[in-house]
Amino acid sequence: MTPSVDNPFFARVWPVFAAHEAESVRALRRENLAGLSGRVLEIGAGSGTNFAYYPDAVTHVLAVEPEPRLMDIARQAAAEAPIPVVVTHETAEEIGDVEPFDAVVCSLVLCSVHDQVGVLRRLHSLLRPGGELRYLEHIASAGVRGRYQRFVDATFWPRVMGNCHTHRDTERAIVDAGFEVHRARREWTLPAWAPLPVSELALGRAHRP
Repeated sequence: MTPSVDNPFFARVWPVFAAHEAESVRALRRENLAGLSGRVLEIGAGSGTNFAYYPDAVTHVLAVEPEPRLMDIARQAAAEAPIPVVVTHETAEEIGDVEPFDAVVCSLVLCSVHDQVGVLRRLHSLLRPGGELRYLEHIASAGVRGRYQRFVDATFWPRVMGNCHTHRDTERAIVDAGFEVHRARREWTLPAWAPLPVSELALGRAHRP
């Protein structure tokens, strides 16, 4: 059974963080969605931050957000989105049999799922052959910052940040789930000296063969 999602503290603070995101992160969000078309599945929509950035060629977005407080905020954002967005209270594992999607979007969510490879395999099955996975995700850093990430993951960070685990090899999980990565890079969104464990992001595109 999929664990329920109930993160009241995170649901209060995340919309504030999202509303004040650095322009560098907003630019990465826009790049992650650029060129999409057709039917899109967005996992972990949060407060709906991505909705304003979808291109006009997208005909429908099914956005899943299992945290009920964030889902309510995301539905308000969906009402103002430039393209049709439907927000549902599900997890990726709970999505039933539907028409295959042209693309799946993951933004700062694969750090928080309980079974990363299992979720990615489910997303793989929901894509049409040749469909794309677009991802913008926190990733494990090396060296001192990597050791710091392991420390915060083992202590307070997941408890206060909606089960976010900062030291995950997400790109390896994407490959292990059956995707083929055809474009990827890493970006620093804060100065290297900044104490936050989530300064390094992976931006990439993969597809279902």
